[in-house]
Amino acid sequence: MVERGLRAWTLAVLAFLYLPIAVLVVYSFNASRLNVSWQGFTFDWYRQLAMNSPLRQAAWNSLVVALATTALSVVIGTGGAWLLHRHRFPAARLIQTLVALPMVMPEILLGISLLVLFATAGVQLGFTTVIIGHVTFSFPFVLVAVQARLRGMDPALEEAALDLGATPWRAFRLVILPYLRPAIAAGGLMAFTLSWDELIVTFFTADAASATLPLRIFGLAKVGLNPMINALSALFVLATVAFVLFSARLRRDAAANPLSP
Repeated sequence: MVERGLRAWTLAVLAFLYLPIAVLVVYSFNASRLNVSWQGFTFDWYRQLAMNSPLRQAAWNSLVVALATTALSVVIGTGGAWLLHRHRFPAARLIQTLVALPMVMPEILLGISLLVLFATAGVQLGFTTVIIGHVTFSFPFVLVAVQARLRGMDPALEEAALDLGATPWRAFRLVILPYLRPAIAAGGLMAFTLSWDELIVTFFTADAASATLPLRIFGLAKVGLNPMINALSALFVLATVAFVLFSARLRRDAAANPLSP
């Protein structure tokens, strides 16, 4: 009886979370301009979306920011995970806590803090500040994924490479990095997805020229009902689900084969 109740409660919560998204996707094909009642099937909103130059520019901005964020997050997260794994020092636990803090901190606090920091330092808002803001909350996900992979690594892999004459850097590049590749890829995909969908931190760190697609969508939604928002949001949902599923698949493979390079 308790199990049935928990199952029903879980299904109700999932329906509450995902039913509005399903309705949004369905209504992206609605012919009604007011988009409050179904009046037929159409692809017109997707065609208008493809011809909207401000939205295309915002999509390009989002892609540039997401790619830069992913690259920097992978480098910082992988390097940080290796440093914390390889070396033991008194402040390691404190650093680990500070790194994880952006993962749980409310985004509005992070955005306001970054805005105050940039204003105090006299840094002009733009692509650079947006990328810095996105890297701040994205690289911890890469670091956590790589750390999980490192915990299952056999130390003999690196030792064998060193015994065979490899330098520490060569052993890291040819042995450790290939072993970490699934975790790095999973963390990178997560960083890309988080950056692509980010709104609040971007709102506080972007200027007009560096406005991303979520900011444009937010601006359109404030004006009123626009069927193009449904079409654009449906594409967002599709892309986000694809990246998250691919990331989860890579992480499952890494967990299932912890010792395979």
